[in-house]
Amino acid sequence: MYYDVVVAGGSVAGLLCAREIASGGNSILVIEEDYEIGTPEHCGGLVSIKGLEELGIIPFSKTLNHLIESAKIYAPNGKSFSINSKKQKVAEINRREFDKQIAHQAQKNGAVIKVRTSFQEKTDKGIRTNEEEIECRLFVDARGASSLVQTDRTGILPSAQYEIYADWIKKGKVEVFFDQEKYPGFFAWIIPSGDGKGKVGVAGKGIKVSETLEEFLEKKGKYSTIRKIFAPIWIKGPIKKFVDNKTIIVGDAAGQAKPTTSGGIYTSGMGGLLAGRAISKFLKSNNKSDLEEYQKQWTQKFGKEFEKQLLARKILERIDNSTINKLFESITPDITKEISEKEDFDFHAGSIVKLLGIRGSVKTAQTIIFAELKKLLN
Repeated sequence: MYYDVVVAGGSVAGLLCAREIASGGNSILVIEEDYEIGTPEHCGGLVSIKGLEELGIIPFSKTLNHLIESAKIYAPNGKSFSINSKKQKVAEINRREFDKQIAHQAQKNGAVIKVRTSFQEKTDKGIRTNEEEIECRLFVDARGASSLVQTDRTGILPSAQYEIYADWIKKGKVEVFFDQEKYPGFFAWIIPSGDGKGKVGVAGKGIKVSETLEEFLEKKGKYSTIRKIFAPIWIKGPIKKFVDNKTIIVGDAAGQAKPTTSGGIYTSGMGGLLAGRAISKFLKSNNKSDLEEYQKQWTQKFGKEFEKQLLARKILERIDNSTINKLFESITPDITKEISEKEDFDFHAGSIVKLLGIRGSVKTAQTIIFAELKKLLN
């Protein structure tokens, strides 16, 4: 069996890559190791409407659950502030339906999709799956963050996310909880899918995520769990090379998820889209420079934003709960209003700068890491 390209991984990045390659009349196979496209649903499912438009997706009614109205962010001592997100037009989507929608786009363009088919290894002429050997010109690795575990375990955090029913989940209202003792290097989150239903998760360095999440849920109140997902998340930003000979790496496998939140529908999706377009050009020209354009274009779009997010992550990893509590005291209504009215959900490093109090309080800035804070302002 022969295909121009084989993509391993049937999630957003892999499917968008396949859609773009197939649109050029090339033969392409997408293999997905799970039983169904769109499962398991690892991410929180937040993405801007603007981001979806750039990815070439107009979500179906069953894909788009609702728009997020606000995000309430808590310090370890319980103090909180809220960001009004109406102007940012952030959607909470059903990832199972969303991924299937992209799969349908790819299939209509000519892509072949097979589930319960796993990548085993590369061969001289292509790849080997759990079922057969397949010849191909190029291989696209879109297997997600789990494929990075073998290369750098320091960039991986364990996470748990439960889909639950609970009266205390309110439609349109995201909640984020910082606590360096409970969720070191990350946070806990509540993302509603509607009134009384949503996704609740935790991640953190060196923690037992199931125990930590269940402790969090018990304190919140009564709930019923209808689904549990455990998955590694990547927080160290993009890998060095997106193109390695005849292998092209996209999405979470290329480290294209945000270092601050590990969200990657838009950033990883753009990786798949740009890679697919570059691959299509290469298949016609056989000019390797066409493949290299993929990494150049992705870096041009997201490179500086990811650098700033990585610096923000370094700062947040080094501060303790006492410092976080002090930072929350310095956040004024003017700061939250400015973020609500001006900031971009997909490029949020500017929001982090404001929330850290860097521009508003030199005293607060000095309590953190002054040299790295100055880099954020450049």
